[in-house]
Amino acid sequence: MTFTAYWLGRVAYDHGHALQSKLVEARVRGDVGDVVLLLEHDPVITLGRGAKSAHVLAGADELRERGVALVETARGGDVTFHGPGQLVCYPIIDLKPDRCDVRKYVRDLSNVMIGLAHDHGVAAGIVPGSQKHIGVWVDEDNPTQWDEARVQALELLPNDVRLAKIGAIGVRLSRWVTMHGFAFNVATDLANFGLIVPCGIQELGVTSLKALGRSVPALDVLARQAHAHFARIFDAEVLTGSTEDLLARFGI
Repeated sequence: MTFTAYWLGRVAYDHGHALQSKLVEARVRGDVGDVVLLLEHDPVITLGRGAKSAHVLAGADELRERGVALVETARGGDVTFHGPGQLVCYPIIDLKPDRCDVRKYVRDLSNVMIGLAHDHGVAAGIVPGSQKHIGVWVDEDNPTQWDEARVQALELLPNDVRLAKIGAIGVRLSRWVTMHGFAFNVATDLANFGLIVPCGIQELGVTSLKALGRSVPALDVLARQAHAHFARIFDAEVLTGSTEDLLARFGI
């Protein structure tokens, strides 16, 4: 298995979505191999297939004043925010023939973010068995430790665990070719999450490497660190592709 990874820099959401769509069509046809797009977005709130309008707390005027776009998408999940300081990853991967397991794929994406957090001294993990709390979490009061057994069900969380999401996941599959992916909070302005109910979860917070007191690298450096985690978790060779060549072929 070979992935070609591209660092796109800062990209408007609509442009990134258009590029994904072209690559998915090309991957389904077999015209390209497996691709991983890494980037950051201009400020945008995205609504997944399960989004509730009430989970967007800001009105149109406030969003316009703050320069935040609002976009409906076909990914899974509820409402989330993307913006500068957040590493966004869109794998365009054909899961056939031996990876046709959506839950495993989502767990694999979680493990990439868990690896990135670990690289920077943060212990992160998932909430096992919960369909509502998809994504990657940390204990804000103790970010250097993660005990998965203690958080198997949110109802059973001890009082000394204060969960906050550091990485969100929302995916879509077309003929087992993946689209959308994950967003990992590095130095994101967390105040923007106050415009929404993130992922429809009101009772828990959102955090980032910076908010946890970590020294954070530039996003392009973090993107290159992600290559190693994709290689390890997907048992793949990860090549670095030319963004210039990619955009020349699939211009947006």
